[in-house]
Order: sequence, then structure tokens, then C-alpha cells
Amino acid sequence: MTRTLWDSSVGKKTVMAVSGLIMLLYLVVHMIGNLKIFFGAGEFNHYAHWLRTVGEPFMHYEWTLWLVRIVLVAAVVAHATSAYQLSRRGIKARPAKYVHKKARSSYATRTMRWGGIILALFIVWHLLDLTTGTAHPGGFQPGHPYQNVIDTFSTWYGDVVYIVAMLALGLHIRHGFWSAAQTLGVGNATRDRVLKTVANVLALLLTAGFVAVPVGVMTGVVS
Repeated sequence: MTRTLWDSSVGKKTVMAVSGLIMLLYLVVHMIGNLKIFFGAGEFNHYAHWLRTVGEPFMHYEWTLWLVRIVLVAAVVAHATSAYQLSRRGIKARPAKYVHKKARSSYATRTMRWGGIILALFIVWHLLDLTTGTAHPGGFQPGHPYQNVIDTFSTWYGDVVYIVAMLALGLHIRHGFWSAAQTLGVGNATRDRVLKTVANVLALLLTAGFVAVPVGVMTGVVS
């Protein structure tokens, strides 16, 4: 039954919706954590350390963090795989170009595919920069995330990459949240306006919240 569900377009859309909501929940929590940087190095570094000790002594050091990472990786892979397969299925279903042009869709809808690619590339760069330190512009200091963040956003390319990715994220959320609601049967004629408003507000708040960090470093508010 699971294979049958996965093979269907409805099943793939459901996987996309559920995995997308899991990632959205993580993004909300992640953004709130990021904003702790405005309270100083001690607060931010303590938060980063706390993430590694959540669940102790029942959970070993970093076990909870690794469980979260595994769930996120699974969600990202499921989301990307579903999106790719649905895209390929759509192309095969209409190999010839439309005789009449379709009505213009929203900017977010038309850029979902490229937005997803941008975000995938950004995730790789972000991990190499601030998790492993492999692509970090300064001398990466394990256990000192405050200084590492300042190093990254003290470079013009670090700011550009991050801000562009966050703008793409905002567009992705704006369309994706509403689409997920439709797929999961939450939306209807009376709720659509509310759902679209929630999608817009979520996209705006998350984009602004994430972009606030590099802007804070650039303006010297965070230093």
C-alpha cells in the first residue's frame, strides 16, 4: 500500500506537503534561535551549546541534535525527490508546448523550481561554512558560533549568498505553505484567503528574521 501511495501523484504531493511542513517548523525554531545573536556573544554561544545538550542525561551529548538532523535530511530528500518526480511526470504528460498560452501564474509559482535549486545549493554552502568550517572565510572556531557568524557576514559574498537564498526561501514558503494546505485538504473556498494571508505573513517574518542577522553584522549592530 505504501508503494502504491508513493507511485501516485497524490502520494508524492502528500509527501511534499508533510516534509515541507516539517522543514517549515524547523525554520521557525531556527530563526528564533538565530535572533539570539542580538543579545550578545554569551547568549548566542550558550544557546548553541544548549542545542548539543538537549535531553541530557537521558540522551548522550549531541544525540538529540543528530536526531533532528536525521529527520531534516530525510525531509529534504523526500521533498526534493517528490518535486523532481512530479516535475518529470508533468513534462511527460504534456510533451508538446501548449497551443494557447496558459494564464500567468504568480512569481513564486513560476520560480519554485529554481528556488528549490538555489536553496539546495545554499544548504550545502551553509553547512560547509558554519557547521564543518570547510568553506568558512575566517579562522573557524568550534564552539564559538557568534564569532563564526560575524566572520561570514563580514564578507560581501557571504551577505549576498545568504540574502539571495533567504529571498528565495520566502517565495518558496509563500507558495509552498498554501499548496501544502490544499494537498492535505485543509483549504476550501472560505479558508483560502486566510491560508494565503498566513502564507504571506510566514514568508515575510521568516525572510525578515533571517536577513536581520547579516544586516545586523553589516551595520555594526552585531559585532
